[in-house]
Amino acid sequence: MTSAAFHGPAVELARVSKAYGRAAALDNVDLALDRGRTLVVLGPNGSGKTTLIKILASISKPDSGSARIAGLDLARHGTLARRFVGVVTHDPLLYDELTGRENLRFAARMFDIDDADDRIRAVSDRIDVSARLDHRVGALSHGWKKRISLARALLHDPPILLMDEPESGLDQQAIVAFERAVDDETRPNRTVVMTTHDIERALYMADQIAILAKGRLVYRQTVSDEHDADALREIYARRIASAK
Repeated sequence: MTSAAFHGPAVELARVSKAYGRAAALDNVDLALDRGRTLVVLGPNGSGKTTLIKILASISKPDSGSARIAGLDLARHGTLARRFVGVVTHDPLLYDELTGRENLRFAARMFDIDDADDRIRAVSDRIDVSARLDHRVGALSHGWKKRISLARALLHDPPILLMDEPESGLDQQAIVAFERAVDDETRPNRTVVMTTHDIERALYMADQIAILAKGRLVYRQTVSDEHDADALREIYARRIASAK
């Protein structure tokens, strides 16, 4: 399993910008998140949420600025940093021609997990995916693919989870299993960065809330008793409108 022994912020972005053609996806974003914290990022489509997760996951590179995971500069140590991270994106990052179990065994080899079958069983039971593990992934629905993707993200027991709208496409039973897996009492120091459109879920899961608009971080606060859903919707609407 991956060691969680690192110092400083678990996640860091320093003046990160990224553009696709002339469209800025991220614009000079600074972010630092301590170990054990859960940051939920809200924002409309096109605000930069997916790009943020992809850069932290070293799936995409920033045009400028720097990104660090567990103190490791992703430009120089991206391969090593990935061992600290579990990732769930819109693309499930699974091999369609393999079964769910074969996908998880492949991931276990990548992360040098010795007790692979035991670990696969434990994680799959926790998120209620065992019933589909021996089905070919290409034949599964989006929701079941998402569950297996989450199982893969948790397989090596990473100290950091990066998730882009992980509840998208899940039914209520799967969402409950997902929330249980993320809020893991055996992993009190796990750090989570998650994007969502769901304000209620953000308040339920987050220690901190951030809002992205037009690639800029326009709001970030620790969740408090003052943050009910109506108040956060008002803040969200105001911050999004002022960024236009």
